Parts: sequence; C-alpha cells; structure tokens
Amino acid sequence: MQGSTKRLKQRMILIGSLLGFVVCLSFGYLEGVLAKEWRQAVGPWKWVFPRDHGSHPDFRTEWWYFTGNLADPSGKDFGYQLTFFRQGVLFENKDPRNPWSIRDLYLGHFTLTDGSAGQFWYAERLSRKGPGFSGAGEEGMDVWLLNWSAKMEGRRIKLEAHHQGMELSLELTPRKPLVFHGQNGLSQKGPKEGQASYYFSYTNLETRGAIRTPRSPSHIQVKGTSWFDHEFGSNQLTSDQVGWDWFSLHLSDGQDLMIYFLRRKDGSVEPSSSGTLISQSGLATHLKLSDIRVEVLDYWKSSKSGGKYPSRWRIKIPFAKIEMEIASLVVSQELITEGSAGVVYWEGAVAGKGSSATGNITCEGYVELTGYAGSLGGLF
Repeated sequence: MQGSTKRLKQRMILIGSLLGFVVCLSFGYLEGVLAKEWRQAVGPWKWVFPRDHGSHPDFRTEWWYFTGNLADPSGKDFGYQLTFFRQGVLFENKDPRNPWSIRDLYLGHFTLTDGSAGQFWYAERLSRKGPGFSGAGEEGMDVWLLNWSAKMEGRRIKLEAHHQGMELSLELTPRKPLVFHGQNGLSQKGPKEGQASYYFSYTNLETRGAIRTPRSPSHIQVKGTSWFDHEFGSNQLTSDQVGWDWFSLHLSDGQDLMIYFLRRKDGSVEPSSSGTLISQSGLATHLKLSDIRVEVLDYWKSSKSGGKYPSRWRIKIPFAKIEMEIASLVVSQELITEGSAGVVYWEGAVAGKGSSATGNITCEGYVELTGYAGSLGGLF
C-alpha cells in the first residue's frame, strides 16, 4: 500500500509539472516576450572551473550529457545514456521564497543498451525545481532529478540512476583535459548573432562501476569509456532547422571525434555545422563543414513512430586520413519522450572500423538523431 501511494504521489508530481510546462508553452513564455530576457551566447566566455561545471541560470536551456560504451568481464558490450536538461520557464522567479514557484524545469533521460542481446531500454523524468525534487548547483557539477544524479568530486564524476529494473552506478575519471568546441567554446548553430551555445566536453573518461538491466538477475560489473557534454544557450536553432545528426566517437588510435550536422527544411545542411578532432594527447582541432564527409549507407524504420533513421555511415576526415564505417549496435535505440521533452529521437551506441594515419583502427561511440520523427517541440 505504501509503495502504491508513493508511486501515485510521484505520478501526480510529474503530471503537475508537465501541465505547468504545457501552460507556459501555451502562453508563449518560452518563445515570446520573456524569452528575450534570457542571456544569449554571444562573444567569448570567461571560463572558470569548477564553477562552469555547474548551472548557468541566466541562459534558457542547459544540459549535462553523459554517454558511454561499456563491457563486462566476459567482453559483452553495453551502452548507456544519462542526460539532465534544465529548461528555463520564467527569467525571474515570481516568488523566490516559495519552493513551489516555477522558474526552471528539469528533464532527464536514462537508457541502457545490451549489444550482445540486441536489447534497449529507456526511462524519462520531468520535475519542477522543488524541495528535494530536482536542481543543479551553480558552483560545480551537482545536478539531480529525484534519484538520478551527476556529481563531481575533485576530478571524478559519480553517476547514479535507478528506474524499474534499470540501474547505473558509475565513476568517471578524465583521461584527457577539457575540450572547448567552436571558437573557445562558442559553438555557432546558425548565421545570426546569438544562434549559438557555449559548449565543452570531456571526450575520454575512464569509466568503472556497475549496471543492471531489466533482464539481468544481478548487477553487472563494467568498465569502458564515457563522453560528457555540457552545453548552455538561449536561442540556438533557426526556424528552418528541423533536426541534427551528432556523433561522438572514440578511435582505437587514441583520437576522439565530435561531428554535428544541422539539417534544414529544404534538405540542405546548415553551413555552421562543424566538429572537433581531439588528438591522443588532448589537442583539439576545429573542423569546418568542408573538412567532414559523412555518407549514409543504410536506414532503419521505427514501427512505433514511423521515423526513418540512418543506421550505418561512412565517415571521412580527409586531412587527418581518417576513413571508417560505423553502424548502430542495436538498431532500435529510439526514445519517445511523451512524458518529458515531448521529442522523438534516436540515440544509441555504435561501433565500426576503418583506418587513420596510424593504420587500421576500430571505433566506438554514440550517435544522436533528431527531427526524423516529429518536431523538436520547441525545447531547443
């Protein structure tokens, strides 16, 4: 009885938060006059750490994004995603002394992929900032959404998430220094001033801990490599952009590669699309769109959403002599987030092989595909 009451209470909180979000959208808070008060990503940012690992409440949208490729002692492949979004609803809290007064909403997505079994699971959450529900510190990385959390202690990041048979408890340690994308962290997403975000990453995090899937009888000890993105801005996308393709890849020669393509309604690619190539030692090289070649080799169609997603790619970075083919570890890694962001997208583990200047290589990482099934819902 107590468990049922607790679940009912959590569901009521979730529904109330979602209704509050819908009301705010209906009255145009996010896209109307109040949105103009949010700070824009314009010009250089004076980076200070650990402060900039924390929240930036002057900006409307912010996320802390963790993905990783893991293996158990027998060599079975797994993947995970744990993402926290902060979405500003009102620039100024109408009653800051009232813990129930809405200024920000927190959304979370949690996925596990079992590559050996061809299985994928996901969970989502949405909550207003409230007493014990959700929030993010401003002096360092300390973000939580009920019993999902990401906290940095010294150089290590601890991740925790539990949901109906899905569990994750990981410790992440950087192998490489922080990487700033674009121009010292100012990542342009469109042609106009302010159509940008501030964006940095830990591209190579040693990862150890345990996971549990709904089909595993006990916890599975795992280790591997994770990728962390932190991004914040207020007006990133243009009205003619329908979605993006984002790649975060670890090459066996020690290099890491990030690529994103913003797709327009007319089928073209936004010229601001770019990437970053990170050397074994951590040196970052900005990639213009002209430096990147990506060819889609195959597709997968979702029976749930009807979306048709790329599922296999050939990627070339000619000046770095990189050429490889990658494919999804499990084709059905789609999230239908009706209870949080309202966005349908594909995000999942990938792997492949090819060559670089050093010779033959293997590759693993994550790919995110948005706008292939429905709209982005105004969230970004």
